[in-house]
Amino acid sequence: MTVVKTFTTLGLLVLLVACGGTAERFTVSAPAVSEKMSIAFSAVEVRDVSLPTYAAAEEISLKLADGRLVSSTDVLWADSPERAVALELSQNLARLTGQQVASEPWPFEAFPDARVEVRFAELVATEAGDFRASGQFFVAVRDGRRERSGLFDLSVPFNPEGGPNAIAAARGQLVLDLARYIARNGLK
Repeated sequence: MTVVKTFTTLGLLVLLVACGGTAERFTVSAPAVSEKMSIAFSAVEVRDVSLPTYAAAEEISLKLADGRLVSSTDVLWADSPERAVALELSQNLARLTGQQVASEPWPFEAFPDARVEVRFAELVATEAGDFRASGQFFVAVRDGRRERSGLFDLSVPFNPEGGPNAIAAARGQLVLDLARYIARNGLK
């Protein structure tokens, strides 16, 4: 059993460093959005997200069963993770709600009705084949309505044999799931 587990871990590490000296960058494609959700705000700003140090780095990290994080300078995100996750979140909220949503800095003359801030405690792919995110979100409002906050703990499965492309697809789905969660629990 330990030999099989070690082989699986080594296989994942080989997939992470397979390009051998030439850095490869991986993009996160937006998953399809088929549903619409109504929210209580017509204009929402998504503030810059706060990520743990390992998740904010260019390197794609993998969390092993013993808690260690491994990465390679040969396997990189195509964009700065903090910028990319904030953009993904704002675009997903816009697609889900049909409302005016933009990431910071707010590009319009009129101020937004609400601001969303997300602080991640965890944002990582695991060798078990789950992309996990946990943390807290905050919704600040302009017009005196009740401000909101909430905790989240989400995961999306992926096939570890798919390597970095599978990890990137899982992150895309996870950020869409987080947008749904925030729309339902913070923007209603």
